[in-house]
Amino acid sequence: MPEQLGRSLSLWDATELARELVEQGVVDAISPQTVQRILHDHRLKPWRHHHWLGKKVPRDAAFIAQTEEISDLYTRRLGPDEVVLSVDEKSSLQPRTRKAPTRPAVPSRPVQVEHEYERKGALNLFAALDTRSGITYGRTYPRKRQAEFIDFLEHLDATIPARVRRIHVICDNVSVHHGKAVRAWLAKHPRFVFHFTPVHCSWMNQVEQWFSILQRKRLVLSNFDSLEDLATKIEEFIRMWNEVAVPFRWTRASFNKILAKAEAELAAAA
Repeated sequence: MPEQLGRSLSLWDATELARELVEQGVVDAISPQTVQRILHDHRLKPWRHHHWLGKKVPRDAAFIAQTEEISDLYTRRLGPDEVVLSVDEKSSLQPRTRKAPTRPAVPSRPVQVEHEYERKGALNLFAALDTRSGITYGRTYPRKRQAEFIDFLEHLDATIPARVRRIHVICDNVSVHHGKAVRAWLAKHPRFVFHFTPVHCSWMNQVEQWFSILQRKRLVLSNFDSLEDLATKIEEFIRMWNEVAVPFRWTRASFNKILAKAEAELAAAA
């Protein structure tokens, strides 16, 4: 990395590498284009980066058990009296009211969005995706606490028919989902059964896929008149989605690779 050589740079680019090679006396002169060709031959692109997460949670028996449980909920045949909901929150959704109207696309010109906008607060979307139908339930709130989560659970309880006697809820293990108030609510609503994904495994939560669709189709050009307008537009998107909803196709194969790796690590540690 550049800082190891005393350079105040985050990443190398071809120009900086060319300058460094000359300063260190490796070559008398070299162009950035030549550096780029050499790097290309070695399949190196030091100006690119991606985030990764070091292993903080061991892939142990508990991890395998949780993953098996989630896999089973996604893939087995459900009884007529049970549903599986994937639940999470999408936080800090901002209206970002633009100071000039967005201009539609015309020949040879893309959609144009005013750069400057007004801040008008933020909303948090609580959403639950029915993994067998694709139907999505959602409500927006100004805050993200146990109180809002319990209100959302109340909404689900009132909306899902009484014939459904077991509502499996898949969610991550943040305090909003398992605090004292939530546990007290669950004790009074026995048809709700929570199943927590392993730490740092948000990919196991299907609603994350739905959030990416919402982001791409409705939120990528954030330009809403107010928080109320934003909430209304999200509700309208959910209504339109549910008119044509289909489930995401998850199979056992989605989990087999990570399970095989975890089981191998567990066997090696034994």
